[in-house]
Amino acid sequence: MVSPKIFSQSTNTLPANKGGYCPQHPVGEVTRKHMAVRIILLFIHINAMKVKVLSRNPDDYVRETKLDIQRVPRNYDPSLHPFEVPREYTRALNATKLERVFAKPFLASLDGHRDGVNCMAKHPKSLSTMLSGSCDGEVVWNLTKRECVRTLQAHEGFVRGMVVRFCGTSFFTVGDDKTIKQWKMETPGYGEEEEPLNTILGKSVFTSIDHHQKEGVFVTCGQQVDIWDEQRSSPIRSFSWGVDSFSCVRFNPVETELLASCASDRSIVLYDMREATPLKKVIMNMRSNTLCWNPMEAYNFTCSNEDYNLYTYDMRYLDKPFTVHMDHVSAVLDVDYSPTGKEFVSASFDKTIRIFPKDSGHSREVYHTKRMQHVISIKWSSDNKYILSASDEMNIRLWKANAAEKLGLLAPREKAAVNYSQKLKDKFQHHPQIRRIARHRHLPKSIYSQSKELRVMKEARRRKERNVRKHSKPGSMPVVTEKEKHVVTVVK
Repeated sequence: MVSPKIFSQSTNTLPANKGGYCPQHPVGEVTRKHMAVRIILLFIHINAMKVKVLSRNPDDYVRETKLDIQRVPRNYDPSLHPFEVPREYTRALNATKLERVFAKPFLASLDGHRDGVNCMAKHPKSLSTMLSGSCDGEVVWNLTKRECVRTLQAHEGFVRGMVVRFCGTSFFTVGDDKTIKQWKMETPGYGEEEEPLNTILGKSVFTSIDHHQKEGVFVTCGQQVDIWDEQRSSPIRSFSWGVDSFSCVRFNPVETELLASCASDRSIVLYDMREATPLKKVIMNMRSNTLCWNPMEAYNFTCSNEDYNLYTYDMRYLDKPFTVHMDHVSAVLDVDYSPTGKEFVSASFDKTIRIFPKDSGHSREVYHTKRMQHVISIKWSSDNKYILSASDEMNIRLWKANAAEKLGLLAPREKAAVNYSQKLKDKFQHHPQIRRIARHRHLPKSIYSQSKELRVMKEARRRKERNVRKHSKPGSMPVVTEKEKHVVTVVK
């Protein structure tokens, strides 16, 4: 309110001039001066007051189009939401149940081989290209169209190993015919014959091959580990450490000069390309079939073993593995890491595929089908979304890495809902009911009964050790941890 005292004097109280113009009192000039003074006084008075007004910005509550959702104002004060935790627990429980409902990991079966698939290789530059080698030849696949794009007779007999060159322009294969062959990645034109770019004849059968990440160098293993230059027909360096044969050799993807191999004398041998002799080796109780380096942690690798377990080692401390991964009920035949280095997938003779977190002793997921037989080879795709498995019954299967993941483009609201559900599941993951639902998996009867039998046997051994220790002289039977049981010795 404006004070009425300001306007108490009327503007009509000026001296009257009835006869005409008065030069001492010009009416217009006096009126303007009075009005200016009164306006200044009015502004001063208004500024001294507190005026409360309602201010609304339509951008805060009006939709741009009628298709938009209504904006709902919320007060996040915890005292106003006493049932927030029970509500979130119910949502987490429902999200966990729905995850199991929508868990359908199997995507496709690539059936073009006429014999068991023995090995596979990923293309370093193309997500949709994959190579597979069988016991009778070789096939190049296009995963997007899920069809075979090229077939060639690479070797006489088994294709034992294959790898794509780091630039993606060619690939190498080794087989039972004692040869190493280099092939062009491009399909030959019309009228051209399928001929290898290069062929090297070796002295013995090669069992595995791997290529350097940056240079034109590759490594093979058989009766010994050989390092080859692409331009030469004889190895530039050979390693042997009193071993009959090697089953697998792999370059380190981070420290590219290092490599490791699995030998037939139950040992895992480490090498440096810049040195003339192997670095060291660890001898285990049973033979390791394959190994794979962690692509994000330069010193860590995981090996698949004949004793149904997988072992993750730090190459600096080989006295014991820092994680033992158990769950398989038969020999583990192959292993491959995800591109993130946080998980790996294993293939086993027990006809299952298991996904393990790198720090966990038990698998988070198990995949199996009625028709799938012994899984020989396994690969994790470079985009971290898919898993490829090759098995005895001539099929390659494509799986989702996350069983309940929705494929294809997601709307922003769908992404937000998925992320919210995941956060809720992580928050309440240790609650008994949610943990039970999230961990439960249906297994084939044979695998279920075998795992139950293995548990009984392990508990019996543990009970026997405990009883013997109880009735022995104190200190005569030291406690041996699970990690130390499987390592015999480390040789340097």
